[in-house]
Amino acid sequence: MTVSLLAKQGMVEAIATFILIFVGAGSIIANQQTGGASGLTGIALAHGFAIFVGVSATGHISGGHINPAVTIAFLITGRIKIEKAAVYIAAQLAGATIAALALLVVTAQEDRDAVSLGTPLLAGSVDLGAGIAIEAVLTFFLVFVIFQTAGHPRGPVVAPLAIGGTIMIDILIGGPLTGAAMNPARAFGPALVGGYFNVDHVAYWIGPILGGSLAALLSHYVIQRGGDEEEA
Repeated sequence: MTVSLLAKQGMVEAIATFILIFVGAGSIIANQQTGGASGLTGIALAHGFAIFVGVSATGHISGGHINPAVTIAFLITGRIKIEKAAVYIAAQLAGATIAALALLVVTAQEDRDAVSLGTPLLAGSVDLGAGIAIEAVLTFFLVFVIFQTAGHPRGPVVAPLAIGGTIMIDILIGGPLTGAAMNPARAFGPALVGGYFNVDHVAYWIGPILGGSLAALLSHYVIQRGGDEEEA
């Protein structure tokens, strides 16, 4: 059986997103189960290394987006076609949902309920507008790093490490405020499976898409000048 390249790309995007949500949300549940043994640092490391692994394994096949906001950033800068973007986003949301279902099976109900199945949620002191702004800034950092490493013609070979590291530092600062999703799929899967949708959920779509798009436009059209950047 011959599988088309786009089908393979969608498949690896789903698998990599599964890894992110299973490990990321799973680390939050595990932290609850162990009475806070790993803490915020452990949760940040889990997410960062999950992205490092996912990007390393899929970057040469799909680009390792693992995030609808990243896919949209590549779409608006003309780096991928709309058909591919649609497949990627559908695959990412599917991978996130399947991962959340898997966590539902393998974790204890009282532990996952205590942390809303690892669903990112706004802190009580953070309103919707602030949540959108925080997610936008955090995702700006992420997409800027992606475009200047993996998305740059002379980007360093350590791009997966730089991207995973950005996830880590974003969670260390933003985790207590918004959960630091930076990724609509990261919020969507656990929220859908756990039934944790509320009005604040839009922060995890609007913020990352706005911040990621701004970083992409700045990187592509100003810093890289559409791929015609002068030699250093």
